[in-house]
This record gives sequence, structure tokens and C-alpha cells, in this order.
Amino acid sequence: MDTKILEDIGLTNAEIKIYLSLLELGTSTAGPILEKSGLQNSVVHMTLNKLIDKGFVTFVKEGKRNHYQATNPKHITDYINEKKERFEEILPELLLKQKIAKEKPEIITFRGVKGIKELLLELLAAGGKEHHTFGSTVKSLMLGDAWWVSYHKMRAKKGITAKLMFNESLKKWCDVNKYPNAKYKFTKAGFEPLTETIVRNDKIGIIIWTDKPLGTIIHQKEAAESYDKFFQMMWNSGSR
Repeated sequence: MDTKILEDIGLTNAEIKIYLSLLELGTSTAGPILEKSGLQNSVVHMTLNKLIDKGFVTFVKEGKRNHYQATNPKHITDYINEKKERFEEILPELLLKQKIAKEKPEIITFRGVKGIKELLLELLAAGGKEHHTFGSTVKSLMLGDAWWVSYHKMRAKKGITAKLMFNESLKKWCDVNKYPNAKYKFTKAGFEPLTETIVRNDKIGIIIWTDKPLGTIIHQKEAAESYDKFFQMMWNSGSR
């Protein structure tokens, strides 16, 4: 007989052996149970007590000896239903804990050119329909011209439009390397900012374009919405 279902409802191997032994023995003292189950004496007595607590075994004391009997197997259904009812009592609290956990900010850091490429691919998979960038400078080209063009082709293929606010140092490069489904604006040259910010759906990517670049993704809906409002304000401010 396949007893795996008994394991699935929470019975140990020893509990299963003793319960099945008692079903075959009927009413029995510990001796025949010990012999039939093949378990050690201490294990049998400890397991019998556990089965009694779970309602799978009853006993009658006659003199100094306990006479054990397995309960009707149909009662296992009652045992399962009781567990289900107890679980359903705590289910709302478990769901609340899950919701709270999901709402906690998630921060992931990346290092080096390879790490920044991973960051950008992570943002590409973030969902949403718009890609907003501000602060990008000529140093971002350390990823390679072909890589950026390929990246934005993937972005456009996903049906994601882009609004890109670059430093003026990138204007001539963008005139040659046009991204599909994208609008550009350029801030006046004056200094080369090190930090680029990308907002995608509920994630914010921040890249520091040092010689060995550093990056961070912040996964937090309210923060992403705040960054996006700031981006829209800059986009509408008249930068050319």
C-alpha cells in the first residue's frame, strides 16, 4: 500500500507503521505492536503517545497494561478538516505579512561595466510602457555604441516608449545613433554629471559613471512615482 498520503498529512514514518500495525492487530498491548512494527521499544511508546494526542489511537488501561486500538480510518478526514480550519484562521494574518513584505523597498547594487549592463537589463524587464532617463552623459558610452543601440531596439520591441534627457555632450552621438520609438531632450553643457537616473514602472535605476561604474536599483512603487514626477517636471521645463 502506498502510504505517502499519510506522510503528506503530517504523520511520521514511525506513526504510520504503528497505526497500520494496530489496524491489523485490533486491540493490542505494546508487545505485539513492537514486534509487528519492527521499531525500538522507546520509539513505540513515544509514538503511541503522539498518535493518542492526534486522535489516531485510543487506549484502555487494564491493570498495569495499556490496551491500544487504532481509531476508524474515516476519522482521518476529520483530522485533515480540523487542520484546514485551523489554517484558515491564520490565513488572513499570513496574507498580511506577505503584503507588508512585498511593500518593503528592495535595493540591489551593481559594479563594473558588466554589472551596469545587468542593471539595465533588469530595468528592461520591469514592466510598464515608458522608459524615462535623465542625467546621461558621454561617459555612458563606455558600454559600447552597439550595445546601447541593441538595448533600445529590445526596449522598442517590447512596446516601451522612451523619453531621454541627455547632457548636450551626447547630442552629436544621438544624431547618428537614433533609438527607435524615442524622444530626446538635451540639457545645456556646462559640466558633465556623473549620475544617470532611469525610471521604469516601479523601479529606479541610478548609475554613477565613474571609471569603474556603480549602480543601484531601488524597487519601491512610491519612490518610483516621485522620481517620475520630478522627471516630468524637468521634461516640461523647456530643455531643448
